[in-house]
Amino acid sequence: MGPEGKTLLNIIILGFGFMFMFTAFQTCGNIEQTVIKSFNSTEFHGSGYTSMAIIYGVFSASNLIAPSVVAVIGPQLSMFFSGLVYSGYIAMFIHPYTWSFYTASVVVGIAAAILWTAQGNLLTINSTDATIGRNSGIFWALLQFSLFFGNMYIYFAWHGHVHISDKDRQTVFISLTVISLVGSFLFFLIQKPEPEATPSEASESLLQTESTESAPIIIAQLTDMCPLLTEKALQLSVTKEMLLLSISIAYTGLELTFYSGVYGTCIGAMTQFGNDAKSLIGLSGIFIGLGEILGGGVFGMLNKCNRFGRNPVVLLGLITHFVAFYLIFLNIASDAPIAPEEGTHLQAYITPSVEVALLCSFLLGLGDSCFNTQLLSIVGFMFREDSAPAFAVFKFVQSITAALAFFYSNYLLLHWQLLIMVVVGFLGTLSFFVAEWVVVSSRRDTDYDNI
Repeated sequence: MGPEGKTLLNIIILGFGFMFMFTAFQTCGNIEQTVIKSFNSTEFHGSGYTSMAIIYGVFSASNLIAPSVVAVIGPQLSMFFSGLVYSGYIAMFIHPYTWSFYTASVVVGIAAAILWTAQGNLLTINSTDATIGRNSGIFWALLQFSLFFGNMYIYFAWHGHVHISDKDRQTVFISLTVISLVGSFLFFLIQKPEPEATPSEASESLLQTESTESAPIIIAQLTDMCPLLTEKALQLSVTKEMLLLSISIAYTGLELTFYSGVYGTCIGAMTQFGNDAKSLIGLSGIFIGLGEILGGGVFGMLNKCNRFGRNPVVLLGLITHFVAFYLIFLNIASDAPIAPEEGTHLQAYITPSVEVALLCSFLLGLGDSCFNTQLLSIVGFMFREDSAPAFAVFKFVQSITAALAFFYSNYLLLHWQLLIMVVVGFLGTLSFFVAEWVVVSSRRDTDYDNI
């Protein structure tokens, strides 16, 4: 197999590894708040929203050290050990205690920062300027199949269940733990890409170093570089390009919170949907996954919009989300995010419709894929020589806004949450347009200099 075929295979394995891991973890996040409301124990007092806020808050802070960890142990082992932590968090739901619930939330936040920094680095070193868009789309589409398979299982397992019993919960989370472990072990199949003719002088050179020296010497050199990688991440965070992209990245954090946790809880709380409301959480996740997969395939893997740049795809994502937000505002009761286990009896602005709710799920997924595929592509392109610290900054911004959103989801009614996303989404789209213009301008200047 040639170098190009090997790197493409690496991207596919990376995507499948994340697909298995997040089949478990995203399904866990989608049903977490509903499961906790149904948990029959006086010993447990926790909130799924609070847990996710802790995860993303710790995730954000841990991005300062993540590039150093990836540099020392390599992206492959970084993803494997992080995956084991994710599996531990999921297994905790088999019989949760309050202390283990929140402790696991802290640990998985640290693991998430390391996992996604390593993923961004592997995506970049296995891509060229010509293939970064395609590879981002392949990875994103495979990742989002996780929403499809995990939530299909939830739909059939909980169909017709008004209350989630202890046995239901234990069966689901044992299965999800095993699936997560499979994803972690898949990372060992990733091969080292062929070295480029001109070696990079940035962080990738550290992560691709051939083992021509003894291991102790290499580890010592990498450890010396750790403060430099953290400093580089801080430097990148205040560059003009990253500041522009940060608003768009922040929006994806807010939207991640909404589609991965809040919206499923809202659907499950709608008593007007009948006894199938709980199983509709899984069906909603399937439609979100279908939107993510379609968007990842069309706008990333097939590279249909390259000749027009990234802006049209991001604009489509914004329009798609605004349509979804408006329909959700009309279709879902305002107190659904914070309703008790028995659900909400408030009437929405229209007669609640399952079909409209599922259409909104699809639109949420499609719009999210539009933003994320283009952000992965532009960050990988603009910061090719510093991909590890650049993706650490990416995840820092995304996770801190996700943590904030999960925190206020404990208290804010639905229409206020939608309003926040509308405002940030609009501003994020404008700032992305400017960042893309900077990329196009720099490319033209480079082409002119090369004449």
